[in-house]
Amino acid sequence: MQLSKRISELPNYPFAKLEKIVADLKKTGVKPIDFGVGDPADPTPDFIREAAQKSIDRYAASGYPSYIGSADFREAVAEWFEKRFGVKLDSEKEITSSIGAKEAIFHFPLAFVDTNDIVLIPTPGYPPYARGCEFAGGKPYFLPLLKENDFLIDFAKIPAEVAKRAKILWLNYPNSPTGAIATDEFFKTAVEFCRRNEIILASDLAYSEIYFSEKPKSILEFTRKGVVEFHSFSKRSRMTGYRIGFVVGDAEIIDAFKKVKTNIDSGTPNFLQDAAIAALTDEQHVKKSIEEYREKRDILTAALESIGLEKCEPAAAFYIWQRVPNGMSSEDFAKKLLTPKIAIVATPGSWISNVTENGENPGESFVRFALVPTITEVKEAAERTRQNLKF
Repeated sequence: MQLSKRISELPNYPFAKLEKIVADLKKTGVKPIDFGVGDPADPTPDFIREAAQKSIDRYAASGYPSYIGSADFREAVAEWFEKRFGVKLDSEKEITSSIGAKEAIFHFPLAFVDTNDIVLIPTPGYPPYARGCEFAGGKPYFLPLLKENDFLIDFAKIPAEVAKRAKILWLNYPNSPTGAIATDEFFKTAVEFCRRNEIILASDLAYSEIYFSEKPKSILEFTRKGVVEFHSFSKRSRMTGYRIGFVVGDAEIIDAFKKVKTNIDSGTPNFLQDAAIAALTDEQHVKKSIEEYREKRDILTAALESIGLEKCEPAAAFYIWQRVPNGMSSEDFAKKLLTPKIAIVATPGSWISNVTENGENPGESFVRFALVPTITEVKEAAERTRQNLKF
């Protein structure tokens, strides 16, 4: 059997490597505390699970769901979006459901990217931005997110010849993994850059509801012409296993993406859409999550600072993008955390960053902690760190 060139040349998915590390530790009798994959350990709220259970019976005899989401689901999204961002959306033309954000992000380039077209991708960042581009035949051009720029893209450093060939620009603010929030000025600059170069602006807003100060904004608050935005219930409502999200924006872009989806999947199950509708009607569980993530952030960042690491206090998302000690690589530091007395799993920054045109990997000096273990586990991790590490 011979694998396709596309698959044989594909590097391992970084979070699959983390799952193997956790499994191997458990085999040795060590119980690791896993800050690796961004999958919340706390359960999905009761009322959301109950809505899904009731809906299973409601649709007991139903067939395939709508390719683009039920009218009820899209109307619920439109209503929530207006309340949250002050933007009115046409539920028929400007909204479609998705099987989670990952599916939508991965498949989106199929609608617009031809062989050797360029897609502008922030790094560090979510691997499907690049993987989806490559599977569509495009070429990723990586834009470094650097601390000295507050982890914002520097558009002035994108070569003119690259911008002319680019079809899509990916943004992700609140940012994974840095926790950065974009300013109004940055969004306006991004919109102007994309209009000038006829580039689709694709914004991943999966972390919009996890923030610790100012509310993050939607790019649609600035314009919807040439703009599309991807949303997820995984982070907002701890629905990672439900695989449901939605895509909103420019009606022409949404229409093209619908054509891709109708040829790939058969729609999001109706009972999951009903669970998501329930999730959108309640903000209390979101506020509770924010406070829990804030507590986890404060516990772990204090512990890391106490052992001599640089202070890191992200403004949003549920990650800590911690700079490692001078002279250490991100992998070396992550390996130190895996020693049996500490047994903490974190993601080396180099695993979720790509080498840019200047030959550097902007994640090499960082590790990522996903604040997904329980508060009790985070406290235990903080204590293990204080007792067994010092720089």
